[in-house]
Amino acid sequence: MECKVRWTGEGMTFLAETGSNHVVAMDGAPEGGGRNLAPRPMEMVLLGTGGCSAYDVVVILKKSGQEVTGCEVRLSSERAATDPKVFTRIHMHFVLRGRALKPKLVEHAIRLSHEKYCSASVMLGKSAEISKDFEIVEG
Repeated sequence: MECKVRWTGEGMTFLAETGSNHVVAMDGAPEGGGRNLAPRPMEMVLLGTGGCSAYDVVVILKKSGQEVTGCEVRLSSERAATDPKVFTRIHMHFVLRGRALKPKLVEHAIRLSHEKYCSASVMLGKSAEISKDFEIVEG
């Protein structure tokens, strides 16, 4: 996997180009010289973790024969007070939507993602306490 991150030359705005030819903007807070035009780099780390885990959960549930119609992950985090301000706590709340989803299978899919498949959460779990819960919405 490769990517390139380039400063735009204005404020603290950066453009990241992925190996799959997608572009994502990142920016800093005004107090750090940014203009608040895009997510912060550490927000990108957090949202990437949510995306990685959500992807796994949907794939695992579909392979388990579950009729998943939606998956949302709401993440909240805490970071260390001093540099490097690593994540120290992350909570992932999954909202799964589907028809007759089995709670045991949902719980199993989330656990498998967290412990085996989601590289991002396994990595972040080295410095952060990661907690997870879920709710199922019929439909």
